[in-house]
Amino acid sequence: HVNYLAILVSGVVIFILGGLWYSVIFKKPWIALMGIPEEKMKEGSGSAMPVLLFMSFLCGLLTSYVMAIMINHFFPYSLVRGAMVGTICWVGFAAPTSFATAIFSMTKKPLWLINSTYNLVSFIAAGMILSVWR
Repeated sequence: HVNYLAILVSGVVIFILGGLWYSVIFKKPWIALMGIPEEKMKEGSGSAMPVLLFMSFLCGLLTSYVMAIMINHFFPYSLVRGAMVGTICWVGFAAPTSFATAIFSMTKKPLWLINSTYNLVSFIAAGMILSVWR
């Protein structure tokens, strides 16, 4: 069974975390590593920004939904177990696939690290929420 309200809240948390991660916590290094002037970024997204934000939110919801299914297989449910499942999913799926992509696309390693660590923190947060909010 999955708790759809917990999935929704977890998706919102992932979305808010992304907003903080890229606009407050790592804004300056992320923009510098992207190699695109901030003005050009704002210009480029312009009217598409609502669609980009909505798609990002949907990605967080999908992550939360799949994480909720995964959590069902990791009893006993607790904050620690949820964090463990989030970490396992990141180590086994997100980190290696994004790193392989980064290697072949010649993404700077610090940029990969900022992006991938956001995924790690998101997965851990989702795992914790979904594990205790049954």
